[in-house]
Amino acid sequence: MYNNLLVENQNGILIITINREDKLNALNIELLSELKKVVKVVYDDKTIKGAILTGKGPKAFAAGADIAEFASFTEKQGIELSQSGGAIFKSIEECPKPFLALNNGFTLGGGCELAMACHMRIATDNAKFGQPEVALGIIPGYGATQRLVQLVGKGKALELLMTGNMITAAEAKDLGLVNYTFASIEEAMDKCKELINKIATQGPLAIAKIIDCVNCYFDHNIDGFEEESKLFGASMNTQDFKEGTTAFIEKRKAVFTGQ
Repeated sequence: MYNNLLVENQNGILIITINREDKLNALNIELLSELKKVVKVVYDDKTIKGAILTGKGPKAFAAGADIAEFASFTEKQGIELSQSGGAIFKSIEECPKPFLALNNGFTLGGGCELAMACHMRIATDNAKFGQPEVALGIIPGYGATQRLVQLVGKGKALELLMTGNMITAAEAKDLGLVNYTFASIEEAMDKCKELINKIATQGPLAIAKIIDCVNCYFDHNIDGFEEESKLFGASMNTQDFKEGTTAFIEKRKAVFTGQ
């Protein structure tokens, strides 16, 4: 079904692996098209409680975009590439289910932008993060100038974007770019699954609303406080809220149905 991705459903968690190991999992146009399709599966399949995105092999999550593919692009083609890829990354950011990045090895350029579009990042100790586009005479095109500022602050974001320097997983964690670091891919994967399984015990409608509200903070066209009030009220008109409060009063574990 996919030429550039390996997709496996493990007990309701969709493991999506970028499968271009010989190219350090660089993002090409065909891969992005496949990613768009698999993100839609996460949205639509009610049996899927979350997704983990990673790269094949120990060397790279994704070491950027496939430069050879756009080296001769015109300005118009560049805008279209940025907008189409950006829309896919935005759909990940807005996914109502947890979408986690497991960053193994090089997470650079478009790969770093893809990781930042995910809700959380869990890295192996050998991971390296960076936005080296300036070395090619261009700027990032999939949201790094916006999301990196959100995650690490303006000063550090400008430093990383203007120097093109790479940082280690430990540095990325200190900056808030990464949530957790682990010595091995196996440990990192276990943490990703633990987080998704924990989130899956909560009310799914509430989880979706939290993602929506947090994203509103960075949308200048929406008043985040107003949106939170609206969605807080809407939460009270759900069966999940009735079940959650009843279970609390009855001192039992809630069984949420997403209604």
